[in-house]
Order: sequence, then C-alpha cells, then structure tokens
Amino acid sequence: LLSEKKKKNSEDASFHVYTCNRFIVLQGVSHSGPNSTDISLCYANRSAALFHLGQYETCLKDIVRAQTHGYPERLQPKLLLRKAECLVTLGRPQEASQTISDLESNFAAKPTLSASQFQILQRTLCRVKVKVHEKENLPEVFPEALTKTFEAVALREENEQIPSASSSVSLHRDPLKGRCLVATKDILPGELLVKEDAFVSVLNPGEMPPRRHGLESKWDIQVTNGDLHCHRCLRRTLAPVPCDGCSYAKYCSQECMQQAWDRYHGVECSLGALLLTLGVFCHVALRSALLARFEDVGKVIKTLCGEMSNQGICLPESEDPAQILKYDLRGEGEKKDKAVETPIPGCDINGKYERNYNAVFHLLPHTENHSPEHKFLCALSVSALCRQLEAAGLQAFTTDLKSTKLKAAETPVLCAELNVWGVAMLRHMLQLQCNAQAITTIQHTGSKENLITDTQQVRLATALFPVVSLLNHSCSPNTSVSFIGTIATIRASQLIRRGQEIFHCYGPHESRMGVAERRQKLRSQYFFDCDCPPCERERQRPSAGPGREAFRCHRCRALLQGDDVLSCGGPACMESVSRDLLVSRLQDLQRQVGAAQKRLRDGRLELAIQLLLGCQSDAESFLSADHSVVGEIEDTLAQAYAALGDWEKSATHLQESLRVVEVHHGPSSVEMGHELFKLAQVFFNG
Repeated sequence: LLSEKKKKNSEDASFHVYTCNRFIVLQGVSHSGPNSTDISLCYANRSAALFHLGQYETCLKDIVRAQTHGYPERLQPKLLLRKAECLVTLGRPQEASQTISDLESNFAAKPTLSASQFQILQRTLCRVKVKVHEKENLPEVFPEALTKTFEAVALREENEQIPSASSSVSLHRDPLKGRCLVATKDILPGELLVKEDAFVSVLNPGEMPPRRHGLESKWDIQVTNGDLHCHRCLRRTLAPVPCDGCSYAKYCSQECMQQAWDRYHGVECSLGALLLTLGVFCHVALRSALLARFEDVGKVIKTLCGEMSNQGICLPESEDPAQILKYDLRGEGEKKDKAVETPIPGCDINGKYERNYNAVFHLLPHTENHSPEHKFLCALSVSALCRQLEAAGLQAFTTDLKSTKLKAAETPVLCAELNVWGVAMLRHMLQLQCNAQAITTIQHTGSKENLITDTQQVRLATALFPVVSLLNHSCSPNTSVSFIGTIATIRASQLIRRGQEIFHCYGPHESRMGVAERRQKLRSQYFFDCDCPPCERERQRPSAGPGREAFRCHRCRALLQGDDVLSCGGPACMESVSRDLLVSRLQDLQRQVGAAQKRLRDGRLELAIQLLLGCQSDAESFLSADHSVVGEIEDTLAQAYAALGDWEKSATHLQESLRVVEVHHGPSSVEMGHELFKLAQVFFNG
C-alpha cells in the first residue's frame, strides 16, 4: 500500500511539473523569433511535456513544428524517437516503422551521440520496435465510428429569409419593439432555433481561467485564456501556434493563423499594444470594419457616406464623399443601380437577412441615448486608432483585395476613405453596448484526481451575432443559448406557441434579482423599461417580505423584517436586532467557509468537514433556510464527503444544495443543471 501511495504521489507530482512546464514553454514559444533555433527548441521541449501528459496527437504537431523551424541536427534522434513512440501509442505502426527507419539512417549517416547516450537510445529503440510489432498484429481501429459531436448538429430546416435560423421562426417588425423573431408554428422544448457563427469575435484579454488545485502557490505561470484558446476560432488548444509578428496572438493551427492574418490580423498585428489599451470594444469595432472589406465594399462605403450626411458629419474640403465613391475597391467602378428601400433594416433588396456586414451595420447604435462622456471616449479611441493606422502607413481599408497594387492616381483619395471607416468604427463602438454578446464556456475547477467535477461559467470573448441580436429580452426567456467556439446555438427551453415571440435573456433574470434591480440594469445598459410578464407580475404584487437572503430569529426561527433594526415576525416573539450586527456575523461566516474550502483544496478533508459542520450549525441559527450561503455550505460538504468516498452523505448534502439552487434560480436554470450533473456523478460513483 505504501508503495502504491508513493507511486501515485510521484505520478501527481510529475503531472504538475509537466503541466507547468508546458505553460512556461508556451511563453518561450510566444516570444521567440520564427525560423530560429530558439523557437525550434521551445517546440521540441513542449512536445516532451505533451508526451508525458499523454497528448500524443498534439505532441506530433509540435515535433513537426520543431523540425520546420530548424531543430538542431545533433538532437534529431531523440525527437524522432519521441515521434515513433507517439505513433505506436496512437495505433499507427506503419508510420512508426518508417520513423524508426529514418532514425536508424540518420544515426548511421551522422553518429553524434556519446557511447552512453547511444546505449540508452538503442534500449529505447528496441522497446519501441517490440511495441510496433505488437500493434501490427492488432485489428485496426476506426475513429470515424465515434459519435457525432454537438458541433455537427444542424438546423432541421433552414429559413429562406434568415439563413442562420430555423424555418420555425420568421422576422417581424413591431412598431414599439422594432425587429423581432416570431414562431411560425408550435415549437417544442429543445428544438434548435438559431445556429449562427459570429460575424466578428475578439478573445477577452487577461481573463485568468480557474486553476487546477495544486498549481496555485508553487508556480506563478500567469496563464490567461488568451494563452489557452485560439484567437480566431476560440477552440481550446494545448499547443498554440504564435503569430510570427507579435507575442500576443496565438492560434490552434497554422491554417487558423493564416486565415486570421489574411482577414484582419495583418493590420492588427502592429497595433496590439494600442488595442489592448483601448479595450475589447474598440478591437471589435476595428475588426468589424476590416471584415467588411471582403463584401461589396463600394456599396458599404456608399452607405457610410449616406450615414455621415444624415448625421451632419463633414469631411475636410479636399475629402469630398463624392470623390470617395469614385474609387471602388473591387476595381469595377461605382454602380449606379437604383436604391431600393427594404421594409426591415438589415435585409437585402429581396428581404433576406443574412450574417453579413449589412446586417451588422443596421444594428441600432442608440446614439441619442448614450451619455456625452461615453460618446466622447468612443470618439477619442477611434481617433487614436485612425491616427496610428495613418502613422504606420497601413492601407488597411484601401488595398484592393484582388489586386496587389494601387494606381498612383487613386492614392490621394485614401486618407478620406480612412475617415469614412473611422465613422463606421465609431458606429460599431456605440452599437456594442446593446448588441455585443459575451461568448461563454464552462471550465472545470478542482484537482485532476477529483471524481466529482466542479465547473464554472467564464466569459471567453466578445462577439457580434446579427441574427441573435434580433431577439428581444425577457426576464423569463423561452430559449437558452450555448456556444461551441464562435458558434451560438439557441434552443427552445419551453413550449412556444405559434405567433408567440422568441425571447432571450440579456442578463437580468427573474431568478437572480428582483424587479427593481432588473429594470434599473436594463435601463442603464439597453435604454428600455422592461414590461415582460415577470416584471409586470412583480410590480403589481404587494411586497413579498424579507425574501430569500433573509435573516431569522435565533429563538423562534421566524424571519426577521425591517430596515436598520430587524424585528421578529413571529406572533409571540418580541426579539429585535441590528442589521449591521447580523451583516458582520454573516461576513465572519463567509470567511470561515472560505477557510474550509481552502483546507478542502489542500486535501485536509477531515479538518475541512469539521469547520463546515460548525459553519452549518452557525448558519442555521440566524440565516433563512434558503439563504445562498446555506447552499454553498451544503455544496462544499458534498464535495468533501465525495472526496472521502462517503457517497451517501455527499448525496444528502448535495440534495440540500439543490433545494437552495432551485429556490434562487428555478427548476429549469443552468445552475440547476450543473447541480443535477454533480448529483448524477455522486450516484454513479456511489
């Protein structure tokens, strides 16, 4: 038993060392120059860490990158040997045999190892050859037979008017609410209504992912979500490929890096420090304008100039919009087709609403509602960005995407065009407060060894989804949204009858806050007073008393009511107490719960349980049974007992936590889903 425990501790230590090594090498990869010995060594070292972590496919990719960047000849044998071991483990014996042959040929041609190193190599080589022989006699496995992932799920029947939406919905225009989606037939819970790839998305910089327990204090590796996710498709990646021109942008593959460079990063690369300073909204605004170049740019510029005329914006005398329109970026000249008014903004002349720049441009900027200070700050940010573009000599919005050079006669008009695109970026910055969508992901916390998974939702990126933006808000929505990379999927969360509007929650939900707080938040960010059914019900309902986060009398257990001095609501109890005293007591309790959670992370389970049981007893004496801290204590106790393998007690406490979660968030909430998943794991393990 001691031997097994020692072996397990050694394996845990190795896992932590290689995990930290991968993070540290990641920084080296990001800051090394392309096609240099330094970056080739970084890739090779990272491949070693990935190999020991069991990430063999990713390890192979890093081996190829190391060789591409000029990995030293004298070190090639150990790299080829690692490649052969990966191929054997992945069940690719023919490729492994070829790699072994290359290794033997390489060594025969250029023997660079010492006698001791050669002996080690020979022993390892013999072991790998035996594995290859064993694998060659096994039946082949076909990974294609794996179950389809959620990513492959498509809309049952695509909408002709809105390509990213189901045929179960249609686009309407309400005189009060504006554009909205309405059900064209009865929609069942779970039906996929929208599946849309973001028009533009920008990874949120500096967001720190939850760390696995055991890495908190020993290593200061400063890893952010920007180091762990592709900056184009947002996929999580163990071995990111850095941009050759900057140390910030990283991608999941060479293909993603090239696509990003061609579409926007070629311009953004030299502006990285400024964009990080100006913030993610400014970055989204710039990238939106850059992506517009790949559409009918002449038409886009015409629309922008029309917008400038409507807003009374004047260019310098030498920069007449009429001149700008003479310059067509596609080299086809200005088309003088007769403009056709479309009934719904964002649709084309045929009434089709697509995921394109036209739809993005027609998202409402709410210019009249923003404060003067906010508009000034947005304008200042865009001005700084345009000046930097001009100073860098970047023809970001002027280079013909089909040709390599501009004619000399057309060059004087370019500065005017930058001003026009500056107006576009300012419009996008104003749009984002009401139309930006946070792309979120579920990340696991807790140690690798935990049988019960703990999760939390983190904000990964900021994006614009033209179709998702059509959905109006409800504090009790009839849909739920989820994300896979840059793709948003919206499903019905309840039965939606034909003719009913499709609603999405902008954040303030009836299960998370009261009506006054919800309405205040919606008014300050989205500029409307919510009159959804839950808000109307709560406004008309008389005061519901102290609520879920209430204190209770320590004598008769009745809930306390009042403002600064709380009085017992019991019929025969005259107890009263200061609110400040109870708030101070609650803060002390929360500190005790935090201390118990730290002991749980450190593996001191018995001490953690002892502290938590004390907290549970204290909470029962002055907090309502539905208080969120009561739920937190029960959830932590469930984790502690699960770690001890006492599944029965773990399930008992988790069911108490579920009761509190349901009271706060409702039976169909995401939070309830997370708790039920944990309970399922407890039942499965126990």
